[in-house]
Amino acid sequence: MKAGDRKHAEALFHEGNRQLTAGDFETAERSFRAGLEIDPNMAETWANLGYLLDQQGRLEQAEACYRSALEIAPDSAQVQLNLGALLTAQGRFEQAHAAYSEAISRHPAAPGGWSNLGVLYIGMKREAEAEFFLRKALELDPGFAKAQFNLAYLALRQGRFEEGWRGLEARDWYHGLSRHFSCPRWRGEALAGKSLVIGYEAGHGDVIQFCRYARLLKGQGAAHITLICHPALKALLATLDGVDRVLAFDEDVPASGWDFWTPLLSLPYYCQTRADSIPAALPYLHAHANRVARWRALLPRGKLRVGLVWKGNPKFENDADRSLSHLSQLAPLAEVPGVHFISLQKGAGEDEGRHPPDRLALLHLGSDMEDFADAAAIITELDLVISVDTAMAHLAGALGIPCWLLLPDFMTDWRWQSERTDSPWYPGVMRLFRQRRRGDWSPVLADLAAALATWSVGKYPHGALS
Repeated sequence: MKAGDRKHAEALFHEGNRQLTAGDFETAERSFRAGLEIDPNMAETWANLGYLLDQQGRLEQAEACYRSALEIAPDSAQVQLNLGALLTAQGRFEQAHAAYSEAISRHPAAPGGWSNLGVLYIGMKREAEAEFFLRKALELDPGFAKAQFNLAYLALRQGRFEEGWRGLEARDWYHGLSRHFSCPRWRGEALAGKSLVIGYEAGHGDVIQFCRYARLLKGQGAAHITLICHPALKALLATLDGVDRVLAFDEDVPASGWDFWTPLLSLPYYCQTRADSIPAALPYLHAHANRVARWRALLPRGKLRVGLVWKGNPKFENDADRSLSHLSQLAPLAEVPGVHFISLQKGAGEDEGRHPPDRLALLHLGSDMEDFADAAAIITELDLVISVDTAMAHLAGALGIPCWLLLPDFMTDWRWQSERTDSPWYPGVMRLFRQRRRGDWSPVLADLAAALATWSVGKYPHGALS
């Protein structure tokens, strides 16, 4: 190969990286592929093309690229880790184990392989071994943030809150807040007479779950609390007990004007939350009366009213496991007499809500909801919400409305812990229905239909209201 060709291939590699960083996946892919046409032996180009395809969910192509990279450069631990993570997500545990073991055998002192192996064992529900591998990673590098975070995930799932909250501080997704605010970060100092701004983190459901700490901080003497949130949550969170001002993150958020700022998910750590001290007084969110009146007029009467949510955000890393593949999977619920079903589905799955299966009579309201305040107004008028693990489930719980939550077997979120059929975060209103085997919702939905039939009779023992 001519030196000029090699330089051109390298230039295309670097250009692809710039485009990948900018989020221009289509152009980045063209650059990587053009570079590989010139020099098909550039392992780093195969690796980054694989990563790009992996991020797009084109997993078969991504795997092929990772394996091409490893054929050229078998010593690349990061590519082995990426391949292992892809295989883990697909449930190909033995192959993932082989990839991680290869990375560890070549780089035994590197913490990444041990940490990823720990995540694999969490997914296999072999938690003691998972903890061993994660602690091995931290033994090699006590500051390795990914292992700290993964161990926190495991500890929180097991209800070991002290260790879990401390490890959760290793997360890195709130650094934009630290660069924005000029006031000091709150780390548990006395709040009497002080003002505090709480920065948003993660998804809508996380904000709904942890915004409850505003009331706890007010109880500690905070004079004024501002909460930053997603735009779709602003109207709803204006009803939050303990908050004085709510700003959406797309507004002009001042950099100063408070005594302290804090990331939302750090509040359990600095409030020293333990299993027996979760701030769980319900409800802590409320529906706006004018919105309730508007939606009430559209809701059916005379029967039990049950809201349905069957899909989450498809961009969520575990969405393929947590979401139902189609609304038709809920059709067995239609066999329960005396029930009106209301679709709360927003985003993915809306079209299914507009055109439900013949067996499942459904009033679809999700498409007409403008924000979570609308959703709260509808849910307040329902008897029950049945949902996969999405923000709507948290909303029902925060409103104190009964919610039956469908949970996947693989990588069940830490907040629902292990084995429990209830949640200490939403006591008395949340009931958990867990998969017994990955991907198999049939037994869960059969249990759900049976429970709904029993609950319906208990709610209206003499049949539907007239």
